Amino acid sequence: MSSYSIKSLEQYFKVYRKSINKPKKFWAKIAENNFTWYQKWDRVVDFDMQKAEFEWFKNAKLNITKNCVDRHLANKGEETAIIFEPNDPNEEAKHFTYNELYAEVSKMTNVLREQGVEKGDRVCIYLPMIPELAFSVLACARMGAIHSVVFGGFSSNALAARINDSTCKYLITADGGYRGTKIIDLKSVADVALQKTPSIRKVFVVERTKQEIEMVEDRDLFLQPLLDNAPATSVAEIMDAEDPLFILYTSGSTGKPKGMVHTTAGYMVYTAYTFKNIFNYMSGDVFWCTADIGWITGHSYILYGPLLNGATTVIFEGIPSYPTHSRFWEVIEKHQVNQFYTAPTAIRSLAKEKVEFVQKYRLNSLKVIGSVGEPINEEAWHWYNDHVGNKQCPLVDTWWQTETGGILISAIPFVTPTKPTYASLPFPGIKPVIMDELRNEIEGNQKMGNLCIEYPWPAIARTIWGDHQRYIDTYFTTFPGKYFSGDGALRDEVGYYRITGRVDDVIIVSGHNLGTAPIEDIINEHQYVAESAIVGYPHEIKGNALYGYVVIKEAGLWRDKNNLIKEINQLIADQIGPIAKLDKIQFVNGLPKTRSGKIMRRILRKIAEGELSDFGDTSTLLNPEIVEDIKNDRIK
Repeated sequence: MSSYSIKSLEQYFKVYRKSINKPKKFWAKIAENNFTWYQKWDRVVDFDMQKAEFEWFKNAKLNITKNCVDRHLANKGEETAIIFEPNDPNEEAKHFTYNELYAEVSKMTNVLREQGVEKGDRVCIYLPMIPELAFSVLACARMGAIHSVVFGGFSSNALAARINDSTCKYLITADGGYRGTKIIDLKSVADVALQKTPSIRKVFVVERTKQEIEMVEDRDLFLQPLLDNAPATSVAEIMDAEDPLFILYTSGSTGKPKGMVHTTAGYMVYTAYTFKNIFNYMSGDVFWCTADIGWITGHSYILYGPLLNGATTVIFEGIPSYPTHSRFWEVIEKHQVNQFYTAPTAIRSLAKEKVEFVQKYRLNSLKVIGSVGEPINEEAWHWYNDHVGNKQCPLVDTWWQTETGGILISAIPFVTPTKPTYASLPFPGIKPVIMDELRNEIEGNQKMGNLCIEYPWPAIARTIWGDHQRYIDTYFTTFPGKYFSGDGALRDEVGYYRITGRVDDVIIVSGHNLGTAPIEDIINEHQYVAESAIVGYPHEIKGNALYGYVVIKEAGLWRDKNNLIKEINQLIADQIGPIAKLDKIQFVNGLPKTRSGKIMRRILRKIAEGELSDFGDTSTLLNPEIVEDIKNDRIK
């Protein structure tokens, strides 16, 4: 079908207009022509934005794994579905064909059924980035259990909180996991969590590191012996379009994490369609997203999106700096990766290293490179474009969220001209609007405000598990009748969107709206600056003033702190104006980041404001120790 693959800018605008003017007809055609259904839908969509109620492909029957795996067997059975690249480059990579993937998922499905897992049960998956993680996720989907993947770096408290919130009955974990030079003791972390999780009946354990672990009788079972005895064929459960597919937790600024619920049919249609177009995926290509499956990026663009398209997808166990800073580039050359999707945090950390780490490897297999997780600053954009993409690969700077299920704003490679730091144009079916503080829509371009979406799309989250009122309050009350992303955006003269950061990162200084992202971009251009984060704090004259946290590349490179402060502020004054200069600059060793690489700005805001305790939910912090350092050195 022509609108499934968008090939030109003219076609994009034509398809986009159809998707906005006749969304029901548009999505019905996409769904009908590209997926396998047991039963078609009665209505394409029913929704109520005030009540945050959404039903897509109402009363349709399907199974997402029939679309991810089974339907590819006839024509692609012997083609590679998954490449597993281990943490240690000396360990051999594993290739799983679609036939082998079907067998592995079937065995896992049969084990779970035999052990008492039923349709609708919640299964928590706490695994490293190994093939069993993919098999477990797909097995749950195949049998109608709801998977809740918890990132393998989370603490026992974070794991317990997520298990308890959705009353998971089963846990799939591993003895341990490899991460660079470290071994993560997953089972011992899980054991601590399990002391506080009364709903768990059984624990299935994958042996990855072969370390000694405690096994609790009548609760813990090694997975491999069960798989060895399980049949390699299985019947997929018939699911309703709106049956929950998974729960995925996103950290709340206060209180407990939010369990976002995604359902089956709409999520399937949207992730498949976005993957195909935003990565320009062609049959035979090798796609690599470096995220962890514990995040929405991994769900949508390591597993579901690629497999729905019959793609070859890479699962990478390691980190970008082990055993050297060439690891990413070595893997791209080794597996002849065609599409590469990673986070600005990774790009910035690698850009600090010698460019020889990249230049040693041939990256000419790459066709598309992508960025995800936060707005990519201009310096990182150019480094990525020049040294990785060799100025020949479109760089898709994608904007979306756990709540959205799939990418909402992005360039389409070889179709949309790219512009550094701009996510560019909305994907078909997505109707962004920019709202001011008085809840009025901001018309025209070259305007900045609150980014909302006016009409639901198939992959929108349906609720927060167990707390629909919180879902309404968080996303649908600030701007009634619209989904409020919590992000600010600038629309330029041609209608491209630039994400300016979380709305509370748009700071009003002396009546001027200042987005933090452009200021940070400028600071990061200074030759001695590695990274920065800007927050606002109360000021008796300006209303708010700007406080900058700045990470220096190498302490030995600069001697005069006051001079560096002057240089940074001069850069800002030159490029934005004196109004954007920082009142306070604190040099820090690092920034508090979540494990997905996002800077936890609310902590930085509280420190700048002098609130030095009660930082809310910090279970997702990668480096909690840095908070204490920043707190102690705060500029009063």
